[in-house]
Order: sequence, then structure tokens, then C-alpha cells
Amino acid sequence: MTKPILFAAAALALVLAAWLIPDLRVAGEMLDRLSAGAEAHPLAAALAFLGIYVAVTALSLPLATPLTLLGGALFGFWQGLVMVSVAATAGATLAFLAARYLLRDWVRARLGDRARGIEAGLARDGAFYLFSLRLIPVVPFVAVNLLMGLTPMRAWTFAWVSQLGMLAGTVVYVNAGTQLGALEDLSGIVSAPVLASFAALAVFPWIARAGLGAVRRRRVYRGWRRPARFDRNLIVIGAGSAGLVAAYIAAAVRARVTLVEASEMGGDCLNTGCVPSKTLIRSATLAHQMRHAGRWGLTDTPPTVPFRAVMARVRAAIARIAPHDSVERYTALGVEVLRGHARLVDPWTVEITGADGPRRLTSRAVIVATGARPVLPPIPGLDGVDPLTSETLWDALGDQDAPPARLLVLGGGPIGCELAQAFARLGSQVMLVERAPRLLPREDAEVADLLAAALRADGVAVMTGHEARAFGRDDGAWVDLDHAGGTARLGFDRVIVALGRSARLEGFGLEDLGIATGRTIAVNDFLETRFPNILAAGDVAGPFQFTHVAAHQAWFASVNALFGSIRRFRADYRVIPHATFTDPEIARLGLSEAEAARQGIAVEVTRFDLAGLDRAITDGAARGFVKVLTPPGRDRILGVTIMGDHAGDLMAEFTLAMKHGLGLGKILSTVHVYPTWAEAAKSTAGAWRRAHVNPRALALLERFHRWRRG
Repeated sequence: MTKPILFAAAALALVLAAWLIPDLRVAGEMLDRLSAGAEAHPLAAALAFLGIYVAVTALSLPLATPLTLLGGALFGFWQGLVMVSVAATAGATLAFLAARYLLRDWVRARLGDRARGIEAGLARDGAFYLFSLRLIPVVPFVAVNLLMGLTPMRAWTFAWVSQLGMLAGTVVYVNAGTQLGALEDLSGIVSAPVLASFAALAVFPWIARAGLGAVRRRRVYRGWRRPARFDRNLIVIGAGSAGLVAAYIAAAVRARVTLVEASEMGGDCLNTGCVPSKTLIRSATLAHQMRHAGRWGLTDTPPTVPFRAVMARVRAAIARIAPHDSVERYTALGVEVLRGHARLVDPWTVEITGADGPRRLTSRAVIVATGARPVLPPIPGLDGVDPLTSETLWDALGDQDAPPARLLVLGGGPIGCELAQAFARLGSQVMLVERAPRLLPREDAEVADLLAAALRADGVAVMTGHEARAFGRDDGAWVDLDHAGGTARLGFDRVIVALGRSARLEGFGLEDLGIATGRTIAVNDFLETRFPNILAAGDVAGPFQFTHVAAHQAWFASVNALFGSIRRFRADYRVIPHATFTDPEIARLGLSEAEAARQGIAVEVTRFDLAGLDRAITDGAARGFVKVLTPPGRDRILGVTIMGDHAGDLMAEFTLAMKHGLGLGKILSTVHVYPTWAEAAKSTAGAWRRAHVNPRALALLERFHRWRRG
């Protein structure tokens, strides 16, 4: 029993030496002595090696790769292959069982997000997902062992799938170890067998990835007949922000692309969302400024609001921007635009039903960019009071001479707050109802409180903690609201429902192809559905519902659709800004204080009040703040919240800095035009710098200058 123990100690020493000592001669000499011992005592050597390998993998130590090479060097190819394969599987299974029965809470806390990814992969692909992780170790070997222990997979299944999946990689590494073990001196490292083994190590992941991809495609497309040739390189379904950008990119790289739209070009953003709402907000802001002109040294003048003219201006703004998204422009760019309803018939065929009847086109790839629609909740009686949404209010109210006298807005998110404030400033008596205890639940509490105060100052009745239970109509429309255990009835003339948006998923053939949908289409990091040639982008894909994110995703979707067989790109959501266009505006990027606290992330908060910004003072808008989150003692930006005029515009500089890893020091050293709102970023960076001046250094400088004065 002594010999295996001594051999094990020597083997472990060699592995650590090879890992830590850069001198290859030292490791080579140790290997020679160990090889001699293995030849003299083969059984002891084998038992020791197996024991070490099982222990290392069971304890999740990062030594499996050098041990695999050592196995080939000591025992030759076939014996080394068998020993490493058995030991790796045994150790991995022990780690799997430990995670399941002893370390479950620790593993989940330590590897949280990866655990969710593993669970999603198993739900999608079953044991084949484990096989793919073993064949191409995207997730480290150690992490796979532990994370799989959190899943319902049986231990026996884990063991045999792991052994099968690791076999090809084990062959390559053991062979490399065999070649290294055969070297008689260092000059042999440039011999053909050794170089070939190193080349195999380098190309194996690529070969394995290609082979695994081929197997996956075969499984996914089984039962479908692929066309011999295609009519198009790309078909894009939906001409909103994502669809337009995807089609534009495809045409720019000279692909043959067809864009299909059943409704209006430009999608919701142009026709019913961003463009009309911001146009309405601007008119409402001017009415507010006239009403309070004394703040700018003028005379307060109650505005006359010809609402029909205001809504005509909204339509005019849409019409002026529409040519940017028009059929004519995209046709000139090289995009074929078809009007009609598109439905996927099979993974490569889209049926388009237009005015001239159905037509079928085949395409190598399809991007689904069908957007989202406002949610109408199943509240009793809601249908009977003719509810409006952010999509329907423009036509419903466009020809009225006055805004609704009593307007109920259901929902205290960004859309609800924007519309509530705009209509209040245009003359409506607005009641804003939100079930949650505060507005904008995704923002910090201080932001929500300041916005609620601003809305109340505009005359909006902010009713947080109220839930609509039933609607009805007698002499007029009413809603019953639950609040603090009681019920109150509230009368209104019109109601706008702003309770979020749901992806447009029905009627496009997704369910017939077995493409998974929930709140959105299920896509991977490359925006691919279960069929790699069918991708999704924009609101229908999630996880964000912003126009700028839809355009951002469209780049990844179109490039992956056209060139994914050569190289794919993961959609990058690390730096996503957003804004709420109330007055004051609210913009955020990255972490909020509340999110940092929930996630246990230590942050330092630097705050600059816009009351100290010269341009804010001259503009009569000296309110709000810029708040930047950084790691303690460092200037790297983790999150930014801005509340004040032009917050959305001010966020651009922080977005650029965060995207490219530029800290507050770089912003501080950049010259900004005076007097501008952009100086808020530099002033915030200056506040961070002042907070990090070393007091001892200042004391020394003070003494230096005192000495200089004599």
C-alpha cells in the first residue's frame, strides 16, 4: 500500500511542478523518474494515478488537464485512455452527488446564473445538452459537475453521457501526453508527432463544434425537406424598428432580401408609439411653459388648447418621418417590400397573403420581427367602457375638439406616466391608477417619489396602491378600485390602459413548427429559435421593449442569419440605456442603487445635483440630479441614473464611456463646451474626483506651498 501512496505523491508533485515551474527540464527530469517507477511497479502506479484523478475531479480542483497529459505520458495511449476516462467519470459523478446531497445551497449561491442556464438547456435538449457541454466545454468541467447535481438528471445518466461526451477530448489529450512522454530531449518538441498532437489540441474544439452543430441540425430538421435552392437569402417578417434595420443590413451586403409587412411601415414606434407620444409631449410641455411663463420673466398666460390642431400636428410629424421608413426608400435600397400577412409553412418557406392572394417564397433564413401590442387585462366590464391604449388613442381622439375632461390612466409605468402628464397639461383632469405602492417600480424609490410629486404639481391625481377590480357604465363610465382593504368608485370619461405590452406571437406559424413561445419567442444568445435559420429580434424576442434595443438586436440577427455558418455573434446587452420622457425626464443605464443592493454588489454613489449646473440655472430648470455607481475606490461606471431636463440626451456620454470601459477620470479630462447640459457629466466626474483626493497628500502640499512662501 506504501508504493501507490508514494507514487501518488510523486505524480501530484510532477503535475504541480509542470504547472508552476517554467523550466521544462525540471519537469522532464521528474517525468523520467516517475516513468521509471511506473515501469517497476505498474499496479501501484495505476492505482495511485486512478486515486489522484478521482480525488482531483471529485474535489473540483483545476488539475484534470495536466493529469490527463500525464496519464498518456506514463501509461501509453490505450491504457492511459481507459484509466483517464474511467477516473474522470467517477470523479465527476462524485462531485455531481456531492452537489446534489451535500452542497446544493452553496453551489446555487456560487454559480447562480449558470445554474439557470443549465436548467434551461436541459429543458430544451435533455441529456444531449450535457453531451454537448462535455464535447465542447463552454462551461468549465468543474462547473458542469456541480451544476448538474442541482438538476433532476439521474446519476447513471449523468455518468454514461459524461463518459461518452468526454471520450473524444480525452483521446486528443491522452495522445498529446503520449507524444510528450516519448520525448528523449527538448529538441524533440518540434518533431512531427508532437506538433501534430498540439495541432489536434488546437483544432479539436473547432471540429467538435462543427460535428455537434451538424448533429443538432440533423435532429432539429428531421422530418422537414430542405429546398434544393432558395428564392431569397433572407425574409424579414415585420417592418418595425428591428425589421427595417435587418432588411437594411441585408441589402447593404447585397443579399436578396424580402421585407413583409401587414400593416404600416415603421411599425408601432412611428405610427402609434415613440413619434406620436413625443410629439404630443412637446405640445403639452409648451402649454405648461405658457401657463408658468413667470418662471422665465414673462407673464403667465393660460394657453388655449385647440386639441384637434394638436392631434393634427401629431399626424403631421408622423407623415414627415414616414418617408424614412417607406416602401419607396427601402425599394431603392434594394429591399423587396411585400404588403401582406406572413406565415411560416416550414423552416424555409414563408407564405405571404396579400391583396393578390397567397404567395410562397423560400429563403435560407427568416427573421421574425413582429413586435408587440398593448395588453388589455381581463378586468370585468373593461370592454364595455371602450378602453383606449397607446396604440388606439390617436385615431380615437384625433378628431376631438378637446381632450377628455376626466381621463383615467391605468398603469404607472413609463407609458402611463408620460401620457398622464401630457393630457393633464393639455387640460384633462387625470387620475393615474397604479397597483404597486409606487410609480416606476424598476427605478429607485427616490426617482419614483420625485416623479409623483411632479405629476401632482401638474394636477394629476396619483393613486398608487389602487387596483382596478371592475368597470361599468350607468349615467357615465366608472371603475371600482380596491385600496387598503376598501373599495371606492371613480367616474371618468375615457380610460387609457397602459399595463405593458405583449409580443405578437399568434398567426405566424410558430406553433406549427414547434418554436417555443412564452411571453416572447424563445431564442438563444444568437437570437436563433430552435431552427438556427429562423431568428427573432425586437419586442417579440425580448428581453427589452425599446426601439433602440430592437435596432441593436437587428444587427446581430441579420448578420447571424446571413453569415452564421461562418461566424455567429452573441447579442450584447451589457450596456442598454433607457429613458422615460416625463418632465423631468428620467434616464438610466446599468445598475440602479436598489438593484445593486438586491444583488449584494458593493457600490460607491457619486451624486451631482443639477441645481449647481450653470446651464440648468439659465434655462430655469435647476432641478434633478446625476447619480453614478462605481466600485468602491474606482472610477469604473456600473450604473447611471439621471433625472432632469435632457436626461435622455445626457446619458449618451455615459453610455459611450461604459461601453468602451472609460472611467469617470476620462470624462473629467475631456473638454466640454460651456455652458451646456453636457457639462453635467464632467461635473459628476469632478465630484467623484474630489471625494477621492488623499487628505494626507493635500496636507503635504499645503506644507510645501507654505515653505515656498518663505
